[in-house]
Amino acid sequence: MRAGVVVTAHPGVEELAVQAEELGLHSFWLNDTPMVHGDPFVALGLCAKATSRIRLGIGVTSPALRSAPAAASAFASLNALAPGRIICGIGTGNTARRTLGMRPTTTAMMENFTAALQDLCAGGTIEYREGDRVRNVRFLHTGAHANTADPIEFVVAALGPKAAAVAGRRGTGLISFGLLDPTAWQALHDTRRHAAHDTPHGPDSRVDSYLVTALHILEEDEDPSGDTVRDATGHIVLSLLAFAADTAADARAFAEQLGPEEREAVWRLLDRRGTTATAPDRHTKLYPNYLGRIAPEDRDLILPSLMNTLALVGTRDDLRARIATLEQAGVDELLIQPVIDPPIEIAQLAKLLT
Repeated sequence: MRAGVVVTAHPGVEELAVQAEELGLHSFWLNDTPMVHGDPFVALGLCAKATSRIRLGIGVTSPALRSAPAAASAFASLNALAPGRIICGIGTGNTARRTLGMRPTTTAMMENFTAALQDLCAGGTIEYREGDRVRNVRFLHTGAHANTADPIEFVVAALGPKAAAVAGRRGTGLISFGLLDPTAWQALHDTRRHAAHDTPHGPDSRVDSYLVTALHILEEDEDPSGDTVRDATGHIVLSLLAFAADTAADARAFAEQLGPEEREAVWRLLDRRGTTATAPDRHTKLYPNYLGRIAPEDRDLILPSLMNTLALVGTRDDLRARIATLEQAGVDELLIQPVIDPPIEIAQLAKLLT
């Protein structure tokens, strides 16, 4: 299986991209969460100039963050810096919207946004609407400014069938966060292929699937639920607990799908952050340091059951066997999100998969 890295945008991130390229990794991605992390397009521009081979991705942007013309301009500009190396990840903005205290966009809006970006980034024309005003828009000057000649890879963020069907209809790949169940991946691929059946892309079009997770290789006799492991995987677990806490008051609350111990962790998180499931400003308490290194006092929230569900923890042999099963289910590339010591974690990933 191929390997890649996802990190948050920050000064000096291009040094990690260079390391990933030198170690032979396939891709390097940046999150797009404006009110939590730095701007990924600015940072990825630095990565584009510092590297020459590795593919560079935004994972993921959303129609709620940028208009289609603005997003297309950003991607085509990156494509001018790194021709043919750019990956555009698109989602409903589940996290990026919630960090603003808003709800994600609809799947239909995501699909329309994906189609518009595909057309614009290929040099086409789209209908652009603001209220009742509709105009045809396209790039008016390309070449050195915006590259629409070299292809951009598109992937859709999916955890369920609706988004997977968008990927099929639009002929894109898939990217999913913390989805380590091979059966779930097989279901996503079946849905994508079925949705693609009557499209020009066809059900057998070659697209890639990316899995984002955390990775920790256990040393001999290391406690699989010790502090070191919790620190390495805690950001992934806390992201799920924050989502569950943020939506706990909804009619079909995600927290209700969790077990008793996990639900208790959700309520402890709300209490610890000094907020409630109905507080209108809860996003300001739940999402600071999102996907960052966890505080030692939060280690008790990193339950072994959630670590095993969302992250890859085990010996080298255990992990290689688990990864092989995911590869058989159609996952093409494993993307890790390192937080403890990214240079060391990136090197461990490269060694594990080569």
